[in-house]
Amino acid sequence: MAWTFSRPLHSLSTADQNKDAQHVWEHESLGGIAENNNPLPRPVIGLLLLTYFTAMAITFPLYGQRPSAAIYADYVALMNSTMVQEVMNDKSITHDEANHRAMAMIEDSLAHFDSPYTFQRAQHPIDLDQLRVVAPQIVELQHAGVDLEEYTVIGAEVVKANFFNIQPDGSIVAKQPWWDKGYTIAVWWFIIFCIAVIITVKRLPHFSWRPDHTIAH
Repeated sequence: MAWTFSRPLHSLSTADQNKDAQHVWEHESLGGIAENNNPLPRPVIGLLLLTYFTAMAITFPLYGQRPSAAIYADYVALMNSTMVQEVMNDKSITHDEANHRAMAMIEDSLAHFDSPYTFQRAQHPIDLDQLRVVAPQIVELQHAGVDLEEYTVIGAEVVKANFFNIQPDGSIVAKQPWWDKGYTIAVWWFIIFCIAVIITVKRLPHFSWRPDHTIAH
């Protein structure tokens, strides 16, 4: 199992190992299957890389994303406004219609102002019934003076986020990190996968060698 690194992109096996591999390749019938020694087409390699980088770029903002209480704070403020409350309590229309109209008013108002949470709101929409449930919890946290970005909305509960970003002074900030661990795992998995495939391929005879299938067939 000797290795040679003098020409790593040509072959990682020594000349005698390549010769043995060529002999096995040509003298074993493999059940009548003939295997050529062709390189992987470069367009296929390019397509693989393009697919990977496109997927990573698109999913980057989604890795580990959790809806924080901060993205709904403005919803709560608008829900408690006089105009929205009038629609919510309008007995001349059904409950669902009142919810729909009230939420439309809230979303229309939010659309007129820039917010760092615009993307998160689109990714984590909320209906008025759920907003009614979480609103008192968000108001309570606001009165406590805590950072709402450190709290996550899970169903009907608003709980402390499960993130542990240790600061230089030793304090812990429970905010969503900009670089998620799942993203790191995905990057390393792809790198390790590519290295493993390259090593496996380069341990075989170089693709410039063409096996003679007439020997074993």
